[in-house]
Amino acid sequence: MRRAECGAHLSHRLDRPNEGGGPLPASGPFASGLYDDRQGGRLLRIFVDADACPVKDEVYRVAARYDLKVTLVAGSWMRKPDDPWIDLQIVGGGIDVADDWIVEHLEAGDIVITADIPLAGRCLALGATVIGTTGRPFTDDNIGSALATRGLLSELRDLGEITGGPPPFEKRDRSRFLQQLDASIHAIRRRMAAGQHPSLP
Repeated sequence: MRRAECGAHLSHRLDRPNEGGGPLPASGPFASGLYDDRQGGRLLRIFVDADACPVKDEVYRVAARYDLKVTLVAGSWMRKPDDPWIDLQIVGGGIDVADDWIVEHLEAGDIVITADIPLAGRCLALGATVIGTTGRPFTDDNIGSALATRGLLSELRDLGEITGGPPPFEKRDRSRFLQQLDASIHAIRRRMAAGQHPSLP
C-alpha cells in the first residue's frame, strides 16, 4: 500500500485511547501521543535491522521514553533486554531474508533503523520513516542518490579501485542518531496531532 492510499485507509485518534473514549492518560503506553487504532490500539513500532547494528541501546532508550515497541530482526540469536516491549525475530540466514521480513511486517508510519540502502528504499516506498545507524535519515529526496552512490562504489570495489570499508563508527554518530530518532518521533507526533498521516512529509 502506497502513501497516498494509506492516508485514506488509516485513522489515527489521539483524543481517545480506546473505543470507550476518554483523554490520553498522563503516563503509560498511550501517553506518547503515538496511539494508533489500526490494530485496536497498536502503537507505532520501531523495526531494527539488528545484525551488526551499533545503536540498539540508543533505540531502547528512546523507545522506552515514548512507550514504543521495538522489533529486532536478526539472522541469529542475540542478547537483548528482558523488557516485554522488545521482541527478537530470528529469521535465519540467506540474502535479504531479514529485509524481506521487515518489509512484510512494517506498516506506514513505522520507523525502521538500518544501514542497508536498498532496504531503506523499500521501506520508504511503504511509508516508513527510515534512519541510518549514523543518524542520517533516508528520504524520498535522497534515496535515489544513495542507491546510485552505492552502485558506483560496488563497481569500484569489483575493479579493485576501493579496498577499504566504511569509516569507523564514532561517538558523534551515536549522538547524531539519538537526536535524529527523537526528532523523527516528534515529527510523527506533530503530524498525527494535526490529523495528517504519520508518513507524510
